[in-house]
Amino acid sequence: MPNNVTLNATLLLLNKDDVEQLLTVDDVLAAVQRAFVLHSEAKGRVFPVVRESLATGGVFGIKSGDVQAEALLGFKAAGFWPSNRALGGEPHQATVMLVDPATGRPRCVIDGNAITTMRTGAAGGLGLQQLARADSESLCVFGTGTQARIQLTYALHLLRGLKVIRYVTSHGEPDAAFEALFAAHCEVLHAPQADEAVAQSDIVITATPGGGPLFSADAVRAGTHINCVGADTKGKRELPEGLLERAQVYVDDRMQASQIGELQWRPDVPSVEIGALVGGAVKAGRARDDITIFDMTGLALQDLTVAQMLLDRATDAGIGTRVAWPW
Repeated sequence: MPNNVTLNATLLLLNKDDVEQLLTVDDVLAAVQRAFVLHSEAKGRVFPVVRESLATGGVFGIKSGDVQAEALLGFKAAGFWPSNRALGGEPHQATVMLVDPATGRPRCVIDGNAITTMRTGAAGGLGLQQLARADSESLCVFGTGTQARIQLTYALHLLRGLKVIRYVTSHGEPDAAFEALFAAHCEVLHAPQADEAVAQSDIVITATPGGGPLFSADAVRAGTHINCVGADTKGKRELPEGLLERAQVYVDDRMQASQIGELQWRPDVPSVEIGALVGGAVKAGRARDDITIFDMTGLALQDLTVAQMLLDRATDAGIGTRVAWPW
């Protein structure tokens, strides 16, 4: 027999505008750091990833997980639909749902686009903080889209010694809008030659659709750190053959990286999960001339910890739309 608890149940909806007014760079950084630590301490579980191509030309995926001790359970349904550009829309689409693990009932549904963007930027920032040389002054980024911009935002936020940014575009032409975003923070230079830009940089960030190697392995000089963002599906890659074997490789999740990240091309290469560094369980032990790589595939726990933060903030501030959801 239904009671008032079930009959009066509600579901919180947080749309794009709600999410964007609640997210801040530092709060997302803290939530993602927490996700890495939960994962490294085996307090948070990451379930197998779904990532499938569609007949429509899109790619659909589901990342899910839980933190049992905190009653945190949920998933993100997301993917990439390039045809959205012709409609004037964003090709990346994502929706996050948090679920009550005791009843299976949804707690909230959240527009996941900004969550995905910010949490990936924060993860990249933590990778730089842990692995890039402290005296790094120059950075090369491949791409000028949404993810390239947020990666650079977090890099400049966390590495205050950066002085020169070189950027490489897919079409080989400068991007004035991209330059304008960061010109007040450092020197921003368009780089027509990828190998030359990589050879001149202490840090390299690859934030492209992952269509193939972006530069030659010989261009990477000793001491370089590389954040790899674009390889998140079987068949994608951004790094050249032969580079993984020369580097100390770090991943967000070893199994995921070997299935859909850069490590899918060399799953035998040893790797360390970065949560152990973030949580202080191990030290990177990087020598000045070591090449380091952070193979980022994106953890469901990152989406969930950011979503929980948003739910708490929205509830306190009375933000969002509550709809009747009786059961």
